[in-house]
Amino acid sequence: MRVWLIAICFAALPAVAWADPCEGALPRRAGETFSGQVRYIGDGDSLCVGSSSDPSTWIEVRLADFNAPELHAQGGETAKDALERLAMGRNAQCVATRGRNGRVVSYDRVIATCRIGGRRIGDTLRAAGAREGGN
Repeated sequence: MRVWLIAICFAALPAVAWADPCEGALPRRAGETFSGQVRYIGDGDSLCVGSSSDPSTWIEVRLADFNAPELHAQGGETAKDALERLAMGRNAQCVATRGRNGRVVSYDRVIATCRIGGRRIGDTLRAAGAREGGN
């Protein structure tokens, strides 16, 4: 009985959320530019850009021009997969921009428009048929 009770208690605990590895200093002003290789994909509209393999230099980005479904919502994993296929390992050039709230940083990510091969990532995702519809 005691083992069963312990198992139920552990099952009721919330799942551990693994934080992304991106720990670089974020641009703080709209118009600031940064670039590097896409090193990590968080979900369908967030990624990390860094010019080295050291995660402490990677800048976490919330794409300003694409709004994907939340990761655990319907279509969220598909959106993440689409961004991963499009961007992972490629060089991105980004410009910090203000979000709807007027700030450049939101939830420990810089809001930015990023381009790969001269084309905005959001436009490329839409052209590939990626679904929008997140928060």
